[in-house]
Amino acid sequence: MVEMSDEDFETAVDDALDAIPEQLLAMVDNVVVLIEAEPEGGEDLLGLYDGVALTDRGSDWGMVDLPDRIFIYRGPTLRHCDDADHVREEVAITVVHEIAHHFGIDDERLHALGWG
Repeated sequence: MVEMSDEDFETAVDDALDAIPEQLLAMVDNVVVLIEAEPEGGEDLLGLYDGVALTDRGSDWGMVDLPDRIFIYRGPTLRHCDDADHVREEVAITVVHEIAHHFGIDDERLHALGWG
């Protein structure tokens, strides 16, 4: 398990978000990115998209809907990685992966593209 402060992990997430092209980030609609210690249910997920993908939203979506949420899980990420550089790499991949779900891209396609 990699030892990393909360602040350094948060910086890794911020850096991953900063690396997303501005044109793409501008199309992200009503999403909040949250860092959590562990996923519910004891799963070893590195991240999770909880929301309605843009491709599944109807014309009435957003009237009273709460923001979609992207969770980045600190504990599983630190247990999965070998060192701080690996953490930053996995966080970047996880952020892209979860944002892709927001755009309606499924796991199968993400794995085929190398973002699994």
